[in-house]
Amino acid sequence: MNAELDKGSEDIEVPPNAAARDLLGMLDVDGDLDDILALARHLKLDFKDGRPRPLLAGKSAVLIFEKPSTRTRVSFELGCAKLGMTSVFLSSRDIHLGKGGESIEDTAMTISRYADLMVYRAFKREDVAELAQHAAIPVINALDDHEHPCQVLADFLTLRERFGGVKGLRFLYVGDGANNVATSYLFGGALAGMHVTIASPEGYSPDATDIAEARKLAAARGGSVTLVHDPDKGYAGQDVVATDTWVSMGDEAERETRLRAFGNWTVTEERFARATPHAVFIHCLPAYYGYEVTKEVASGPHSLIWDEAENRMWAQMAAMVWLVAPKTFEAYKVTRSL
Repeated sequence: MNAELDKGSEDIEVPPNAAARDLLGMLDVDGDLDDILALARHLKLDFKDGRPRPLLAGKSAVLIFEKPSTRTRVSFELGCAKLGMTSVFLSSRDIHLGKGGESIEDTAMTISRYADLMVYRAFKREDVAELAQHAAIPVINALDDHEHPCQVLADFLTLRERFGGVKGLRFLYVGDGANNVATSYLFGGALAGMHVTIASPEGYSPDATDIAEARKLAAARGGSVTLVHDPDKGYAGQDVVATDTWVSMGDEAERETRLRAFGNWTVTEERFARATPHAVFIHCLPAYYGYEVTKEVASGPHSLIWDEAENRMWAQMAAMVWLVAPKTFEAYKVTRSL
């Protein structure tokens, strides 16, 4: 028998950090953001025109979700199916990961032997980073306590469809400036050369280190980062107004404190009217009407929340191709014209 074929699996070393790249935060897409959005748009139009693109046929993904989800789970599972991938979903009840269970390192190395991609929706940023450190396959952050890059890719795809591009847009985020969505807007907007304003109560600004890094990056790309601490200021001249829940998953113990702090920060029709006439409203959902936004704004003619929700799937599909099949991704950069 051939000695090479007879070697046991224990003799085959799969080194950690073998994946060429991961998507853990918006800075990971630096240099490829425009092309990821273009591929997402291309895939969306092709599928809607009846031209399926199973670009990842034969590949597989494991989706690990510590937190519940509607849009993230459905968009990833159906996105995998459209690309021809097999997906396996694991909730916290289905896996031995966590306190008293299997280590993140062992989980990463085990799943790396089965799948081509891991998607991790986690409570802690450190856990996502540790999984990626020990994985031999790409890892996508499907939300942690620091960033939510998949949401912002979808939002930028939505804005690209409306405005033709995102560079130079004036973008206002109203609410908890320290939450994961706001942080990804901060970095993503800086990467894209947008003018990002974060409007939040005192004590709820983005991390100071993140602000400094984003400002440096934005300046190099022709954009800017501004902080506002007045609920009535910041709207004038904006092309985009975004908000998010005041009480994110994991912040439930602070609910009453947060409701008092944000009580006068609701995005209302009166406030939204101060933005440009062509301004749009976005929200990552779920929305709590009457708190961070009124139903009139969220359901009004300027709202893109349902396009935004749909685009989670197309943006994530493009990100999966970018990570799992880089040669295919590069080929599309040359051949597509969208």
